[in-house]
Amino acid sequence: MLYPLNLLFSLTGWIVYRYRETRVLTMAQFFEIRYSRNFRVFSGILAWVSGIINMGIFPAVTARLFIHFCGLPETFSLFGIAGISTYVTIMLVEISIALIFIFLGGMIAVMITDFLQGIFCNIVFLVILVFLLMQFEWGTVIESLQMAPENASMLNPFKTAQADGFNLAYFMMFFFYSLYGFRVWQGAQGYNAAARTPHEAKMAGIISQWREQMQRLLTLFIPICAFTLMHHVSFAPEAAAVQQTLDAIGDATIQKQMLVPIALTKMLPIGLMGLFTAVLFAAAVSSDDTYLHSWGSIFIQDVILPFKKKPFTPAQHVWVLRASILFVAVFIFLFSLLFKQNDYILMFMHLTGAIFIAGGGVVIVGGLYSKRGSTAAAWTAMLTGSILAGTGLTVRSLWPDLAPVLQGWFPGSGFLAEHAEVFPWNGMQISVTVIVCAVTGYVLVSLWSWLVLHRPAFNLNRMLHRGKYAIKGEHGDEVALPPKGLKAILPSKEFSRMDKFLYYALLAWMLGFAAIFIGVTVVQFIWGTTDAWWIGFWGVFVWVTAVLGVVTVVWFVCGGIRDARDLFRTLKTAERNVLDDGRVIGHHSAVDEELEVDNPEVVAELEADTDPEK
Repeated sequence: MLYPLNLLFSLTGWIVYRYRETRVLTMAQFFEIRYSRNFRVFSGILAWVSGIINMGIFPAVTARLFIHFCGLPETFSLFGIAGISTYVTIMLVEISIALIFIFLGGMIAVMITDFLQGIFCNIVFLVILVFLLMQFEWGTVIESLQMAPENASMLNPFKTAQADGFNLAYFMMFFFYSLYGFRVWQGAQGYNAAARTPHEAKMAGIISQWREQMQRLLTLFIPICAFTLMHHVSFAPEAAAVQQTLDAIGDATIQKQMLVPIALTKMLPIGLMGLFTAVLFAAAVSSDDTYLHSWGSIFIQDVILPFKKKPFTPAQHVWVLRASILFVAVFIFLFSLLFKQNDYILMFMHLTGAIFIAGGGVVIVGGLYSKRGSTAAAWTAMLTGSILAGTGLTVRSLWPDLAPVLQGWFPGSGFLAEHAEVFPWNGMQISVTVIVCAVTGYVLVSLWSWLVLHRPAFNLNRMLHRGKYAIKGEHGDEVALPPKGLKAILPSKEFSRMDKFLYYALLAWMLGFAAIFIGVTVVQFIWGTTDAWWIGFWGVFVWVTAVLGVVTVVWFVCGGIRDARDLFRTLKTAERNVLDDGRVIGHHSAVDEELEVDNPEVVAELEADTDPEK
C-alpha cells in the first residue's frame, strides 16, 4: 500500500517542489521565513538533538555487524600493543573515513562518493540476488515461510495479528507515519536543497522511485533466504552453525540484530562474501557522511547563524561547519560506546525521529500549503511533539529499571506486573500517538489565531517566489504560477519529453499497485484470500521487480556518469553569492532582495514598507 503513496507524492512534487521554491538551505531557515527567528532556533536545536541521538547507534550497529559477519575477534594486537578493541577500532575507522570525505570536499564530495557507492552497491546487489535465486529454490522458500504460525504469517499480510510488533496494525501505523513524515526528516538536508530548479527537485523524486527497486527487493529477499536457511530441513547443518554463533552472543537484542548477517555467512561463498562486506562498509560510510554533514550544518545554520550580527566570511563559515561536524562525529562515537539498546533498530529510529517529525510534519505542510498557519500553532505542535516523544523515548529506554520502582510504589498494579520487563507500547505506537496530538494542537491554534484573533494571512507567493515575485530561470518556460490542486498531478510546461515518459511510466506503475492494493483488500473482506494466491503473487512480484532492477542499474550507471560531468561543468561557471548563506531579514532570505530588484512592482512594494529591518 506504500507504493501508490510514495509514487503519488513523487508525481505531485509534494513538499519537495515548494520547499525548493523557497530557495532556503535548511528546513529551519524556512521556519524563520514562515514563522519567526526564535522558532527557527528552537526547531534547529530540536532537529539537531533528534538527529544526533537517532544517528548515535549507527557506529555501534555497523561495528557489531562487521564483527559477527566477518567473524572478527573481540580484541587484536597491533605494533606490540595487545587487547585493542575491535568494536572501537571499526567505529573509529568508519567515522574517520566519512569525515575525510566531508572535510576534503563538503557536500560535493558527499554527493560524488555516494553516487559511486550507489553504482557499486547496485551492481553487487544484482549479482547477489541472482546467486540467491539460484541457491534457494522458490518451492523451498515457500515451504519455509509456511512454517510460520497461523496468525503470524510470512505470506498473507491479513494473518499477522500475532506477529511480534510488525503486524497489520504496525503497517497501518507505518502507512500513516510515512504519509505524515514525508520529507520531514532532515538527515539528508544537503540533498533537499541541492536541485538546480524546483522542477528538477520534483523529477529527482520521480526517478528515485525507479532507483530503489533493486535495493528494496534485496532487503526483502535476504531475510527471507535467512529464514529459509534457519527453518528448512535441507539446511539443518548450516542452521545449527548459525545458532551456535548466536548463542555465544550474550545480549538477546543483539542476537536478533545479528541473525540475518550471520546466516548470510553460510549462504554466500568466498568472493561474494568479500563483495558484500565492501557493500556494507560503503553503505555505512555513505550514510555517515550524509548524516554528519546534515546535523553539523543544521547546528551552525539554524542555531549559531541567527544570532550572528556580522555574517561569517566564506572561509570562517567553512571552518565552523567543519568544527560542528567533528563534534557530531565525537558525540555519535561516545553514544555508541555507552548507550545500551534494548529495542528493535527500526523502532528506535521511529521514536528518536519522532522528537522532530511529530511536530515538524504539520508545521512544514501548514507553512508551505496554508496561509493561515500561525506562529503560535507552530510552537504548539513542535513543543507537544518533542516533549511527548522525548518522554516516550526516555520511559521506554529506562523501563527495565523504572518498572521495579513503580511496582514498589503500586504493589497491587496488574498492569505493572504484566509489563514488568518490556514497556507495553513500542516505538511506532508512541510515535503515532504523539503525531496525532501535535497535529490537533496546530490546527486548533491556527483556527484560533484566524477566527478569534484575526491574524493576517501570510504571503505565500512572496515566500515561494511566484507570480510577480518569480525569479528568472527558476522555472522552465518561465512558469510564474505552477499548477495547483489536481492539475499539479499532471505534467506541466516544465516537463521535457523524457520527463513525460518517466512520469507516465511511473503513473502506470502506481495505478497498477493501487489497483492491486484496493482489489485484494476488497476481495479479502468479502471472500478472503488464500495462502496459495499469495504464493503466486509474491513469485510474480519478485521476478518483475528483479527485471526492473536490472534495467535501472544500467540506466543509473550511464545516466549518473553523464550527470556527474554536467555537475562539474556547472560548478566551473556557477556564480557565487555571499548573501546566500542562510541568513533571513524581515521574513525573507538575505539574497532575495538582490534577486528580485529588477521587478518594478516588488521594488515599489519594498519602498512602501516602513519596517526598518526589511
